[in-house]
Amino acid sequence: MTSTVQSPIRKLMSSNRRVVTYEVEISNRLLHKHRVVRGRDPQFVMNAVQAHCDKWEEEVRKKHAIDAKQRERQQRQRSAEEKKQLAGERTNEATEIIEGLKGLLGQTLKVNDAIDWEKLKDFSPFWPAPEKPEMPTPPTKPEIPHEPIETDSVYQPQLGLLDKVASSRREKKLLEAKERFRQDHAHWEEEKQEVLIANATRDESYASEIEKLTEEYTKAVSDWEKEKAEYLQQQREQNEGVNRQRASYLAGEPEAVTSYCDMVLSRSEYPEFFPHEYNLDYNSENHMLIIDYTLPAPDDLPTLVEVKYAASKDDFTEKHLTPSQLDKLYDEVLYQVVLRTIHELFEADTAKALDAVVFNGIVNSIDKGTGNETTACVLSVQAKREDFLKINLANIEPKVCFKQLKGVGSSKLHSVTAVAPILQIRREDGRFVTSYEVANQLTEGYNLATMDWEDFEHLVREIFEEEFTSTGGEVKVTRASRDGGVDAVAFDPDPIRGGKIVIQAKRYINTVGVAVVRELYGTVINEGATKGILVTTADYGPDAYEFAKGKPLTLLSGANLLHLLEKHGHKARIDLREARQLAMEQPAKQE
Repeated sequence: MTSTVQSPIRKLMSSNRRVVTYEVEISNRLLHKHRVVRGRDPQFVMNAVQAHCDKWEEEVRKKHAIDAKQRERQQRQRSAEEKKQLAGERTNEATEIIEGLKGLLGQTLKVNDAIDWEKLKDFSPFWPAPEKPEMPTPPTKPEIPHEPIETDSVYQPQLGLLDKVASSRREKKLLEAKERFRQDHAHWEEEKQEVLIANATRDESYASEIEKLTEEYTKAVSDWEKEKAEYLQQQREQNEGVNRQRASYLAGEPEAVTSYCDMVLSRSEYPEFFPHEYNLDYNSENHMLIIDYTLPAPDDLPTLVEVKYAASKDDFTEKHLTPSQLDKLYDEVLYQVVLRTIHELFEADTAKALDAVVFNGIVNSIDKGTGNETTACVLSVQAKREDFLKINLANIEPKVCFKQLKGVGSSKLHSVTAVAPILQIRREDGRFVTSYEVANQLTEGYNLATMDWEDFEHLVREIFEEEFTSTGGEVKVTRASRDGGVDAVAFDPDPIRGGKIVIQAKRYINTVGVAVVRELYGTVINEGATKGILVTTADYGPDAYEFAKGKPLTLLSGANLLHLLEKHGHKARIDLREARQLAMEQPAKQE
């Protein structure tokens, strides 16, 4: 598996602790892809994680297949005939790729894009129960030898005439016979004991082996039954999670509708050079979905058309699309992606939660005039369900259809000319309040650690507003709640690299622990923000810095804050000892 789960499923609370969300980070090292999957139902989140991982694994398999073909080609470049055949294969592949790009819209018309909820469920049986072991055969036991009996003929002395006459002679033979019997019987007793002990040992070993096999089998069955129960319980919970998510989607719950649309688009198959990245925002009041969709740049499209092999030169020559052909193909691809995406969403929307879809096409490219990276919304269109479903997409000209939908965009999309989106992802937040100035009232000797906590939040908002103004950003402060939630929100206008930035201001007099940083990260996820900034008058513990590593979090200490203030022409000081002393004298006024 090249796809990995970067973190276990995390349970996150909203600032008012009324909404619980779950999120999991996943990545694929070979495809260089990373995604955070979130939702209100843990089972559905894990289902979505599996779906993303399966899709990535399929892309990896295709990549491996392509690599294998390339290696095979290298091995086959041994003769002119093979090289000629290789040129033909490359030509066919290039043709298939170009034709595939020209038929992007038609490909989706052949399938039903609606999610089959039952296929998201897991009905796979648990593995079979352990087989009962074959018991060993009972041991072969030697028999006890025949017991000597004194009356046996071997122990009867043979008395001759002299023996009968001479009593001493007779007595001697009788004693010898008795002694022989005694010795033989004693030897028999020894053999008997040896046999009995050996047989007892064999019986004990056999019984022990039977007992061991029986215990192992009993334990294996017990473990299997336990694992089966856990497996079936997890399976039931997963399937119930799918049912809950389906019910939430059918009920039109915003997060469920967004998750459903995300799943629909994630299943849409595009060539590997497509970014296939997007952000979604659903408005439940007007049933409108806004998509900021990242499109390929003009240089991302393949240009190879034909490969020929010249035996006389032992060389391959390639034919590529002309610049005008590439420009035409690029524009055609983008118009198709717009219509295809809207079609997939409306067709898949069995709950009819979408009355309209706004598609904003974003392109990241290199400005050929400056050589710098640039991001631009190159086209935007709004389509209503009832109007869009009347269109016969199998017979339309994509560009003409886009224009009839009153889409906006340059007549030459390949020029990557920016246009204003018809609608953008919402920034409105009812928590925003009117801000007031604090920074200009500061004096060089003012101790920020003793500032009123609400004034401190507005100071942080004000200084970050000065920081973001140069890039066209804005910062808004939220209602004073002191609940550990959002204190201010910054908006970076860049549609891809920017976004919503959560800012928390903590006027603390003691070291900030990791719990506060964890809280900020949860808020970033819950708010759907791209980054979180924590500002304090104190400093952070090592656990706090360790937790922030690798996450979209920035921790600013009191020293950082003073530097930022000074950067924008404001001076103050931070004296934590003085603030602690004041807190002891006036505890009710201190956090």
